[in-house]
Amino acid sequence: MNHQEKISAFRAAFPHTLPIFAGFLFLGGAYGIYMNSLGFHPIYPILMSLFIFAGSMEFVAGGLLLATFNPVSALVLTLMVNARHLFYGLSLLEKYSSVGKKKGYLIYGLCDESFSISQATNVPKGIDKGWFFFFITLLNHCYWVLGSALGSIFGSFITFSTEGIEFVMTALFVVIFMEQWKKGKQYHSALIGIGFSSISLFVFGPNSFIIPAMILILAVLTLIRKPVQKAEVTT
Repeated sequence: MNHQEKISAFRAAFPHTLPIFAGFLFLGGAYGIYMNSLGFHPIYPILMSLFIFAGSMEFVAGGLLLATFNPVSALVLTLMVNARHLFYGLSLLEKYSSVGKKKGYLIYGLCDESFSISQATNVPKGIDKGWFFFFITLLNHCYWVLGSALGSIFGSFITFSTEGIEFVMTALFVVIFMEQWKKGKQYHSALIGIGFSSISLFVFGPNSFIIPAMILILAVLTLIRKPVQKAEVTT
């Protein structure tokens, strides 16, 4: 692919990421401020945003770094927090097919916002889909690092209480769910997710329901994947 085709892919991808840019400046900034409030030097949230790039887990990691070293607990907690990526991966099998060597970074850099854009956007005609998705992922990654850097650097100037600032990630997930619901034509996956999460919450309690819920949702979605895809095609 020549240089001009890459530029065309970048120009096609950039407008789709502008809302994420605005959101990540705030969310990343909130994360940077949160880490600053825990006493971390700005280099910590910057490097964590660059190499971990998992917003919700980065919030959790701040507490883990201050707690007693327990790698098993950290592993289980990370699985619980990021298990939703199992569903993202299944949903993007077709979208991310035939993208060449870029697939590795697309998998590594996949986040809720990149998933939302990739699912809701059709690649413009004449634009290479691999580079299109690559630039969406790269731009979102850069936005998050920038927001985290600004928040961590200027967090020391914040004089008011930052208690509860980590709730911004929960609010973000709710907004993403609502957007996907409004844009969707079939609601099988959403209803299955809500249903089994509610059942698991009732059976296992608020501290232990996530992993059982994820296992049940993954199993059911795997079983009904083909019928759901056929229904979406005919809709």
